[in-house]
Amino acid sequence: MDITRNPTDHGDWPSPSAVLALLKPITWFPPMWAYACGAISSGQPFGSMAWAALAGVVLAGPLLCGTSQAANDWFDRHVDAINEPHRVIPSGRMPGRWGLYIAIAMSLISALTAALLGPYVFVASLVGLAFAWAYSAPPLRFKQNGWIGNGAVGLSYETLPWITAATAVTGLAPSMPVMVLALLYGIGAHGILTLNDFKSIRGDRKMEILTLPVLHGARAAARIACAMMVLPQVVVIALLLRWDLPVYGLAVGVLTAIQMTCMVRFLRDPVRRAVWYSSVGVGLYVSGMMVAAFGLRHLATTPLPG
Repeated sequence: MDITRNPTDHGDWPSPSAVLALLKPITWFPPMWAYACGAISSGQPFGSMAWAALAGVVLAGPLLCGTSQAANDWFDRHVDAINEPHRVIPSGRMPGRWGLYIAIAMSLISALTAALLGPYVFVASLVGLAFAWAYSAPPLRFKQNGWIGNGAVGLSYETLPWITAATAVTGLAPSMPVMVLALLYGIGAHGILTLNDFKSIRGDRKMEILTLPVLHGARAAARIACAMMVLPQVVVIALLLRWDLPVYGLAVGVLTAIQMTCMVRFLRDPVRRAVWYSSVGVGLYVSGMMVAAFGLRHLATTPLPG
């Protein structure tokens, strides 16, 4: 059966529920959260940045992230037929080539919306769209290699929205502390994205998608993922202490320590516990992001020591 068509639905329009399933609202949270962190870290008064922050959150989540999900599902429809046949395209709920059409339409809507928010946001959004398509679509298809693909998504989902927000609400280039912390949390997101690869090892191996579990085995990939999450946070803690923000550094340190405790259980059986750790550890990770963002907000109004 051609998995781009529903045999009982000859080219009809997709249902709203199928479109929503394609855009995956549950995945919108990371870039929306990162954009909020960027806006907060800018140090601008909340009232003055409310509209730009709200519009940017919508752009980062439903529009840009939704675009990336639609493109990914279209170009992954064959591997999804093996790993997750219940997904909207291989199951036939998304008829014909509608998955591709929606990804293209969402790209255009995202670009037009970004243009309304100013040149900085527009350029950043074009970069994000380029990453979204390059991640899934040939000939680049970054996701074919777990090191490259997860790195590209981490920077697109965390670093880029954070920096874009800080720029959008101030109209200026972000400060160096903002740039550095945004980059560190984007690097750490590489490990978070590796957690998603444990559930699809069989299909990824068959389709020659070289995720970290396929490349290095499940246990080694789990150790790499944990290191990728922990080490950037350790650097964040050190920087917060260096910038005379001990309360914020301590808070991020406590959240990191709890993550490491949970990692011990995850590492004992990474294939079975990847979903569990993702639900627990990721929440702690992004909580640390917000704590750090408020630390930068405080730093924006005080001089650096020494």
